[in-house]
Amino acid sequence: MAMEDVLKSLQEFDVNDLDLDNIGSWPVAIKIIVWVLALVGVLALGYFYHIQGLQETLQTAQSKEIELREEFERKAFQAANLEAYRKQMREMEESFGALVSQLPSDTEVPGLLEDITNKGMANGLEFSSIELQDEVAREFYIELPIQIVARGSYHDLGAFVSGMASLPRIVTLHNFVIRQQAGTPMLSLNITAKTYRYRDEEV
Repeated sequence: MAMEDVLKSLQEFDVNDLDLDNIGSWPVAIKIIVWVLALVGVLALGYFYHIQGLQETLQTAQSKEIELREEFERKAFQAANLEAYRKQMREMEESFGALVSQLPSDTEVPGLLEDITNKGMANGLEFSSIELQDEVAREFYIELPIQIVARGSYHDLGAFVSGMASLPRIVTLHNFVIRQQAGTPMLSLNITAKTYRYRDEEV
C-alpha cells in the first residue's frame, strides 16, 4: 500500500506545488529523488576534486616504488659484489702500474735506441739512420717518434719487426715503406717507431 501511495503522489505531483521554504511538505518520492541526486552530485564532486587526485598520487608513488626497487636491487648487487670489485680494482691498478713501468723516462731513451739497434743487428739489418723526432703531447702521455731507415733481406726485416714486440718497453710501428734496392735482393725499410712515456702534471 505504501508503494501505491508513493506512485499515486507522483502522478498527482505538480512542480508548481513545490515550496522551497517548506521542503518538509514535499512528497516522499520527491524527497527521495532529491536526496539521490544530491548524493550522486556529492560523490561526483568528491571523485573529481579528491579521489582523482589521490589516484594520480598513487600512480606516481607506484612508479617511484618501481624505480626505488630497481635502484635497491642494483645497489644490493653492488654491495654483494663489493669485495670482487675491490679485487678487480687492485688488479687493474697493478696492470696499470706494469704498463706505466714500460713507458720509458727521458733518461731511458738512449737505452731504448740501443735496444732497437741491437735487435736490428741481431737480425742482420744494416741501419742507415735512427733519428729522434719531436715529441707529441697527448692527453695522458707523451709520444716520441723515432724514424728508422735500414736495409736487409725480406726475412731479416720480418724478424726485426717481429722482435720489436719483445722489447721490455712499449714500442709501436707506423708508416712503413719497403722498397727493392735495384740490382740486389736486399730491401730498404723506412719505418716510424713510437715509444711513450707517462705525462707528468707539469708537462
